[in-house]
Amino acid sequence: MHQVVYNANKLACIAAEKKKLINWHVYYQNKYERNPSKRPTTRTGFLGFLGNKVDAIDHYTAIIDNLSKQEAEERESIINNPNAVIPAAFVSFKTRWAAAVCAQTQQTSNPTIWLTEWAPEPRDVFWENLAIPYFDLNMRRLLMAVALFFLTFFFMIPIALVQSLANIEAIEKVLPFLKPIIEKPSIKSVIQGFLPGLALKIFLIMLPKILMTMSKMEGITSLSGLDRRSASKYYLFVLVNVFLGSVITGTAFQQLGQFINQPSTEFTKTVGSTIPMKATFFITYIMIDGWAGIAAEILRLAPLITFHVKNTFLVKTEQDRQNAMDPGSLEFATSEPRIQLYFMLGHVYAPVTPFLLPFIVVFFAFAYMIFRHQIINVYNQQYESGGSFWPDIHGRVISGLIISQILLMGLLSTRGTDKSTLVLIAQPILTLWFHRYCKGRFESAFVKFPLEEAMVKDTLERAVEPNLNLRIYLQDAYVHPGFKGDDFQKPAIIDDEENNPLIQTTRASRRGSKPESDSETGSY
Repeated sequence: MHQVVYNANKLACIAAEKKKLINWHVYYQNKYERNPSKRPTTRTGFLGFLGNKVDAIDHYTAIIDNLSKQEAEERESIINNPNAVIPAAFVSFKTRWAAAVCAQTQQTSNPTIWLTEWAPEPRDVFWENLAIPYFDLNMRRLLMAVALFFLTFFFMIPIALVQSLANIEAIEKVLPFLKPIIEKPSIKSVIQGFLPGLALKIFLIMLPKILMTMSKMEGITSLSGLDRRSASKYYLFVLVNVFLGSVITGTAFQQLGQFINQPSTEFTKTVGSTIPMKATFFITYIMIDGWAGIAAEILRLAPLITFHVKNTFLVKTEQDRQNAMDPGSLEFATSEPRIQLYFMLGHVYAPVTPFLLPFIVVFFAFAYMIFRHQIINVYNQQYESGGSFWPDIHGRVISGLIISQILLMGLLSTRGTDKSTLVLIAQPILTLWFHRYCKGRFESAFVKFPLEEAMVKDTLERAVEPNLNLRIYLQDAYVHPGFKGDDFQKPAIIDDEENNPLIQTTRASRRGSKPESDSETGSY
């Protein structure tokens, strides 16, 4: 069987607005039932504070009826409009073996038509991006790559200002009237130790939403894909701004003259020589961002406060209360890059300042216990990735190793050990070779579904559950949420799919998350 994809983004907006108004209608209806002697009222203007005063129940009933008519008209328009049909479909097979063959092979001699890939599981689909054409996808990715470059580059300006706070002499030179205050031991320790890391953390709080919005604009069609792409952006950002930015700009007042006069080949030596000078800052950053972040994760003070605020001012119905109590899912796009940053800091400072390593070991020990508890007992599972995240994580581990090796060579070159530096050149080369070897040998295990495993599962399923019928589940699994729960003419179940003509498509071949092992769904 198959399910054609429709461009129903406008219908989804109408359904979301209707759902919000139904919630208000339920609130006023409950209010009237508690006090039947007085009909609740509201105003028709901005947020119910301005405009004419009207009966709230009748007002929302009329608006909901109007939206229901718009919803029905839009649904009818989508069904009858050929342009609303997207050249893509979710195709379900009778066996896992057939789905694996179709999803992992080229179907025609022309590689631009009838592209196939594994479909995300139903709860993993990001429906808003399914309607984006192939050409637009490539243009969007190009624009977002340029935007990420400028975001990363211009963010260095506030980072430089924050890191300059750690230099007391520079502050006293620029603002001499603050010298009596800054020279106090308590104030001086706060400025040099605590304030830079805290300010940097505040700057980074608003970053994940920006990066997630950029990933959505790229046209990725699965929630797991959005998390993976946002995690890559976030790691690149913290690598450039938190690590390299802190190392370079943190000692800018001392190194500025050298940066201007040195040739570009001396960059590695300059950065390597500043690494030991920033060990104190990174110890502070690990304690503020790492230790305190883990403590905040287990205490969940922010969600607790948010719940009570919502429960006091925003909760109107039982549905609102359930939404306010929802713990959400693990924020992989920010948690994983943070952990990998600390992993890279351990590699960089292990041969330079080993005193930093216990702080990182303590962080990883607590992070393992707390995140394990949160994932099992607190967070909801938003999707099943099937191990497809590991190639990205492995690549970032390798990049961290190479960066630490290059910086170690730069540091040793400043200590008069040029011969050992020449020997260490082999390290990053061997590391790159190891990465290519692992990628060639093992990456397919995380992005493809083996036919042997598919055949074994199919044979076992036929023996254990010979009467299993997934059609009841699959016929509604990949229907757009805007059509669910309504009378919608679904495509007829086709037993013999291979007898139907091929459907050409210009859809991009994009790798989504691999389906669960029990899924039998591909897409083209």
